[in-house]
Amino acid sequence: MKFGNLKDVLAFAIRREEEAARTYRKLTTMAKEESAKKLLSDLEADEKNHKKILQGLTKARIEAAAFKTVKDLMISDYLVEEPLAPDMNFQDLLIFAAKKEKKAVDLYLDLAKKSTIKEHRTLFEFLAKQEKVHKLRLELEYEKHVLWED
Repeated sequence: MKFGNLKDVLAFAIRREEEAARTYRKLTTMAKEESAKKLLSDLEADEKNHKKILQGLTKARIEAAAFKTVKDLMISDYLVEEPLAPDMNFQDLLIFAAKKEKKAVDLYLDLAKKSTIKEHRTLFEFLAKQEKVHKLRLELEYEKHVLWED
């Protein structure tokens, strides 16, 4: 992928947020459990909010985020993802969503490594951190609602 300027990078990221929001909306309609519907609806809202953040993003905010770290519990990294199905339970949806966020993190980190332009690299690293926050939230939900049962 080639990006001409920061605006191109942001447009790419915004399209990915829109796609993620659509995916979570679709999953909300598929989910049977009320807890799963609520989580997916919240995730859709998070993606829409993330889009708004990206639309108003400034260099100062990107640079400020460079010093923040996001914990990675790595819980979902070792779990098996089930194919999407209408009867997916809360646990399966958490795993699916966390793995989706992990893929987004990996994409942005890969793009950052390949970028030869410092501003692009910094923006990709910022985007990766935003996706790490989503993954962390999902893994905390998994830990709270699933791991304690095992």
